[in-house]
Amino acid sequence: TVQADILKEDQAQNTCIFSADFSLKVMGDVQDYFIRNNVRNFYSVSISGYHIAEAGANPVTQLALTLANGFTYVEYYLSRGMKIDDFAPNFSFFFSNGIDPEYAVMGRVARLIWAKAMKLKYGANERSQMLKYHIQTSGRSLHAQEIAFNDIRTTLQALYAIYDNCNSLHTNAYDEAITTPTEESVRRAMAIQLIINHELGLAKNQNPLQGSFIIEELTDLVEEAVLMEFDRLTERGGVLGAMETMYQRSRIQEESLYYEKLKHDGKLPIMGVNTFLSSEGSPTIIPAEVIRSTPEEKDYQVSMLKQLHKTWQPEAAHALRHLHRTAAKNGNVFEALMEATKYCSLGQITQELFRVGGQYRRNM
Repeated sequence: TVQADILKEDQAQNTCIFSADFSLKVMGDVQDYFIRNNVRNFYSVSISGYHIAEAGANPVTQLALTLANGFTYVEYYLSRGMKIDDFAPNFSFFFSNGIDPEYAVMGRVARLIWAKAMKLKYGANERSQMLKYHIQTSGRSLHAQEIAFNDIRTTLQALYAIYDNCNSLHTNAYDEAITTPTEESVRRAMAIQLIINHELGLAKNQNPLQGSFIIEELTDLVEEAVLMEFDRLTERGGVLGAMETMYQRSRIQEESLYYEKLKHDGKLPIMGVNTFLSSEGSPTIIPAEVIRSTPEEKDYQVSMLKQLHKTWQPEAAHALRHLHRTAAKNGNVFEALMEATKYCSLGQITQELFRVGGQYRRNM
């Protein structure tokens, strides 16, 4: 998957480098390239709610903003003349599973809303109606106190995901709250999935929660709440209009502040952090091992970059000129990028595109 979701970058993750307009154009170029070359076993965009949730959004806001971003891409690609059934199967989604009850129905609500819109509004075929999504357990729900408890949280979040029929799953390591995961912690994170998938009998049923009163009730409530958020976005001129007044960022930040307030005054009980503390209180665990690049690895990377520049100097200059011309004349930037990456470094490509697409500056 190409992650490439520029809307969530602006709303939550803060790693934009080009203007939103130019970034959207490049995203459209990726999908256009996929259609013309019949790329079907690769997703042109991972429409991501994970980073919206990690920035502080609650589960309903995560889901609503992510789906709204997805529909914005649909409208933009249609405006470029692409056909719905040519690009919708190349979309994938990416959600965070925290520990709140709404996360138990994240996938089924996403699939309901997506399928209804694809079928009834866009007249898309059955394949396009199928929303595919990845779940990563919530990094934000892991705490630097009593870090061994984090595996328990991750296990419960993984159960939410598997019972809700996610297409793929990433389980976080328990020590991610304090350091880069170690081999030991990664193996434990992997074991959570292996034990659920191979040892837990109920997980062998395709849909073990189907028909449960609380799941059906939550599905209806979360769907209704998501549609209400769609209305709030519509009132502000849609996703792009709302972004101009930083509506999404404000909402995410307010929800993040609310969560932190509940955590710090103890109204939201978190075991080992503000509730059921050990005799030592809740000290932050100091990592036993911190993963860092060695000086040799850094020097090797620098020397390889210099060697790349030296070896392909004439070819890189030609590729960068072609990339610049393509972008300036509104050609397919991704097609030119596929050639440029054979000879140019990421820095060279970025600097060249800054000359055409401009450099990102946040509205204040």
